[in-house]
Amino acid sequence: MRTDGRQHDEIRPVTITPGFLPAAEGSALIEIGHTKVICTASLEEAVPGWLRGGGRGWVTAEYGMLPRSTSTRTQREVNRGRPGGRTHEIQRLIGRALRSVTRLDKLGERMIHIDCDVLQADGGTRTAAITGGWVALALALKQMVDFRMIAEMPLSEPLAAISVGMVDGAAMLDLCYEEDSRAEVDMNVVMTAGGEFAEVQSTGESRTFTLHQLEQMLELAKNGVAKLIEAQRSI
Repeated sequence: MRTDGRQHDEIRPVTITPGFLPAAEGSALIEIGHTKVICTASLEEAVPGWLRGGGRGWVTAEYGMLPRSTSTRTQREVNRGRPGGRTHEIQRLIGRALRSVTRLDKLGERMIHIDCDVLQADGGTRTAAITGGWVALALALKQMVDFRMIAEMPLSEPLAAISVGMVDGAAMLDLCYEEDSRAEVDMNVVMTAGGEFAEVQSTGESRTFTLHQLEQMLELAKNGVAKLIEAQRSI
């Protein structure tokens, strides 16, 4: 039994609120346990210079944590002059994940910005951002289809992400902050509805791990992602 009463293969309660910010082309508030992230999708009728003239679009992401999303105040990165290494890594992960299921050639020369802002952090913020970011992206693309800006939905399939890890020698799904902070092995898994991997990030924090443990964690992640995709599809 875990600190919050869950079984090792159980995810935290999930709530996704679509259209949370009505001014955006697509938006969603995703709540996974105590972790809360606002994800928005904004359309721009332009692409980066290196893509101009190619007829393809682009999906990119930005990520940030509000100063009191954690137990102590975190300085705004704008005051430091540039994003930190962790933020830059997470932004690139979110962008890669969402592009992996987007047919960019169907967008035309347009760019969609996915902004993921963490309101409250209790572990799994990057995976929540990917899961909620997919919803925001899907809503924005649906609006483009409805407005006849594009002929068809350019998403190939749903995509979600979840954390797993080895905590006290046991494989556990969807780590909260208390578990993540003492995990011997930490892993983030991004998967499609069809069961294919977009990305797997796995690190031995305080010990190495075996192939058997890796397989255990991947199986937990597969089942967890399936539940998240059910939540996406329900809205």
